[in-house]
Amino acid sequence: MDYKKAQNYWKEKEMISVKMAADALQEKIEEYIGANNTCALATGADGFIRNTPIEYSYHDGFFWIFSEGGEKFIGLEKNSNVCIAIFDKYNGFGSLKGLQVMGTASIVEPFSEEYNAHAAVKKIPLAVLGKLDPPMNLIKIQPVSADFLDSDLKQDGFDSRQHFDFPGPGARK
Repeated sequence: MDYKKAQNYWKEKEMISVKMAADALQEKIEEYIGANNTCALATGADGFIRNTPIEYSYHDGFFWIFSEGGEKFIGLEKNSNVCIAIFDKYNGFGSLKGLQVMGTASIVEPFSEEYNAHAAVKKIPLAVLGKLDPPMNLIKIQPVSADFLDSDLKQDGFDSRQHFDFPGPGARK
């Protein structure tokens, strides 16, 4: 098996692909993120990997995930690098649609200004959150880059797979 060849497949295709303008691609990606609310969150460290289906919100340029806890925190404790996958049900090559986002995660301090602001966005009363023991964890993910797959892009003359680097800290150079 030529693993190097396999791992470079998309990088090589990307060099000759028909790309969308970055602002139009970002708009398409954020539209897709907003049209969904469930992702698979992959975390890992020291040979441990966890992939958790979980609800998210997206606003202010970040993914936000409330979580009671679980084994995803084994990876989060030691490795802030995460991957989020959002995808539609597979119905054949002509209707592929999905998004893979690489990013960095941090834990928001319970009942901090940022925590309370996200609770307000989610319309969760602080009184309800205050009754939980321990408090609900809030994971904040800064997206760094994304690979967007949308078969419909071909209708507009673009390749169906597009890469995007989010503006801000951690963006790929």
